[in-house]
Amino acid sequence: MKLSNISIVALYYLFTTFPLFGQQEVKLNEINSVRTAVPFLTIAPDSRSSAMGDVGVATTPDVNSQHWNPAKFVFMEKGGGVALSYSPWLRNLVDDMNLLYLTGYKRIDKFQTLSASLRYFDMGNITFRDDNANYLKEGRPNEFAIDLAYSRRFSDKLSAALAFRYIRSDISSGIPQAAGAKAKAGNSFAADVSMYYHSKMEIAGKKGEWAVGANISNIGSKMSYTNEQEKTFIPINLRIGGSAGIYFDDYNKITLAIDLNKLLVPTPPIRSNSGSNEILEGKDPNVGIVQGMFQSFYDAPGGFSEEMKEITYGFGLEYFYRNVFAVRAGYMYEHPTKGNRKYFSMGVGLVMNVFEVDFSYLIPTYSGNPLANTLRFSLVFNFGQKATS
Repeated sequence: MKLSNISIVALYYLFTTFPLFGQQEVKLNEINSVRTAVPFLTIAPDSRSSAMGDVGVATTPDVNSQHWNPAKFVFMEKGGGVALSYSPWLRNLVDDMNLLYLTGYKRIDKFQTLSASLRYFDMGNITFRDDNANYLKEGRPNEFAIDLAYSRRFSDKLSAALAFRYIRSDISSGIPQAAGAKAKAGNSFAADVSMYYHSKMEIAGKKGEWAVGANISNIGSKMSYTNEQEKTFIPINLRIGGSAGIYFDDYNKITLAIDLNKLLVPTPPIRSNSGSNEILEGKDPNVGIVQGMFQSFYDAPGGFSEEMKEITYGFGLEYFYRNVFAVRAGYMYEHPTKGNRKYFSMGVGLVMNVFEVDFSYLIPTYSGNPLANTLRFSLVFNFGQKATS
């Protein structure tokens, strides 16, 4: 099928994480990015974390913790909250692609919290044409995910959470494919398992706190868009990280955070060019979900060194003044052979009693990056009484 809108081309290059942006010294035969269905699930949806280099698994709890680590919700001060985030996506390429994220939580008691979110990715208007460029129809492909999480506090320092998710991806509007098979929307069910641990500390007489967190997200069924198509892994992801915050006085606080991510999805093997499709290096990626998760740690054709290249890193810094005004900055790194997403980020936040407003801006490290000038806006509303310890 041929699609006349450049947004589909942009989506292909961005979401298959194929590193063709910017000047590269990587040889084509070294490129071996891990590809999945519905990669929109991996996009940082909120302004605070995206301003800090896409970190969030161990930062202080906020209303947008659902994506990063829902185990943090039980340590929220208020009884509940709602947040809405909006990001115009790939604005340097198209003008009608958007990501919307709605999330909220409600405390059951001091030990338990329920939370939920809706993520909606609008790919814009598409003109569908056949292989001869004949007009077929207009469409507006979209993807969304709905999830619900339960968080449990086990002590004053430790918590864990389970989340369940339904994912739907309609990227073809039912247009027949070249082989004659009618395309359909992809569907999947998934789950997240997460934990969070935090504690007080003191450095050079200054009070502070540190935390660690982990989240295995999108553990779920594979997805396909026709009955004949081989199903593809969704982005099962392991995220671990830590943070440390220091109060310099009653008005000034600085927090440093780092996140490490690895897709728990099989790495594509190197196959023979003779037509036999024989696997020369690596392992067969057509395996079950559980096997694929474990196999992802040792199946890269390049061995351990290539496995290490599949880890992405996020580094974040947050400065808060009087718990009212925040300035944030960060850096995100992905190896050139595995996607080549590299960018700095920055943002600000303002807390006004029960309302919070956050903004972030992405700064690419090389020209021609389609993520350049990406903006995110978040509006947060907190309600309810403070929790009693």
